[in-house]
Amino acid sequence: PEKYAPQYDGYCAYAISRGSLAKADPKVWTIVNGKLHLNKNKSIQEKWKSQREELIKASDQNWPSLKQ
Repeated sequence: PEKYAPQYDGYCAYAISRGSLAKADPKVWTIVNGKLHLNKNKSIQEKWKSQREELIKASDQNWPSLKQ
């Protein structure tokens, strides 16, 4: 179901927050407020976790202009 689909079409949520697209590793994920967010790797995921609320806001703003 769509409810379980990753955010940002499965791209790395951290990269989206920075205004770019990067492939994500489906094994590196976090669920925030019931939504699945993927990251490129464990190192990026640590950065993501430390600022995730702020980064989700940035990703949500950037995503419409980045999606293909």
